[in-house]
Amino acid sequence: MTRILIVEDNDMNLDMLSRRLKRKGFDILTARDGRAGVDTARAETPDLVLMDMSLPVLDGWQATREIKGDAETAAIPVIALTAHAMDSDRRAAMDAGCDAFHTKPIDLAGLLAQIDELVPG
Repeated sequence: MTRILIVEDNDMNLDMLSRRLKRKGFDILTARDGRAGVDTARAETPDLVLMDMSLPVLDGWQATREIKGDAETAAIPVIALTAHAMDSDRRAAMDAGCDAFHTKPIDLAGLLAQIDELVPG
């Protein structure tokens, strides 16, 4: 079963996305800030990380840099989840090491396609 770490500080977004992905058969881990996201990625080595970019403690850009900069977690695909939809936001996420970019509100079909592309079943 594919394990996905969702790093999201908004309770409603976290609950909604977790429930929807669990119904699709994914095993879900969660973290509510960037530091906890990095720590969970290191401890649990999920198959994929869904990273909100506007997070407390450590923002999603820096959290992604830390995940991608660690040999133990560098290969884990990271999808940026953000309400910031400008091209510059996409570039910043990709420059931080994200493998894909998805804007909020979440289009579940589109997100599932990105997950399938990054974590072949």
